[in-house]
Amino acid sequence: MGNRQRQNFTAHAAAVVNSALARAGVDIQVLHGADLDLSFPGDGASNDSNTLERAVAGADAVVLATPEYHGTYSAFMKLVIESLGYPSALRGKPVAMLGVAGGRLGATKSLEQLRNTCAHTGALVLPGAVSVAHAKEAFLETGECVLGEVKQSLEGLADTVLNFLHQYVQPRHVLENMIAAGIDVPWSPDRS
Repeated sequence: MGNRQRQNFTAHAAAVVNSALARAGVDIQVLHGADLDLSFPGDGASNDSNTLERAVAGADAVVLATPEYHGTYSAFMKLVIESLGYPSALRGKPVAMLGVAGGRLGATKSLEQLRNTCAHTGALVLPGAVSVAHAKEAFLETGECVLGEVKQSLEGLADTVLNFLHQYVQPRHVLENMIAAGIDVPWSPDRS
């Protein structure tokens, strides 16, 4: 999560996505910015940096959620990406993106920049990034999403992740299991 505040609109939006994924049976691990003490590049990796990198490396897919600040994604989101090592733990990883903003234009600028950054790391940026505009109108203080079209878009982002997992990740695990069992397959996940 690209925000260090405990209760925020980005967390509310991400919770809708996570709930939809969990209802579909996906094992969710939420890494909230308020729980992470990340080091700046060059300062050495903190324990939380190592934990974050291992969690992302072990995930089948990642959802990055960021607020838009001054026309770009948050500095904390940049620190999250910097904490994922080189080569990045995002390399080859399907990444869905969610941006939240208070204005009428939403987080389109931040998502465009985040897409470029993630692509540069080698991530497989999934289509259909969601930009939430007028965040104060979309969520109650309790976190409940009160705008149907916003909730539908957020649940659609979860569907994008699920579709990718079902089409590409699950078959890869099936092939890996076949190879481990000694069954000859025409394609090996270790080959590019």
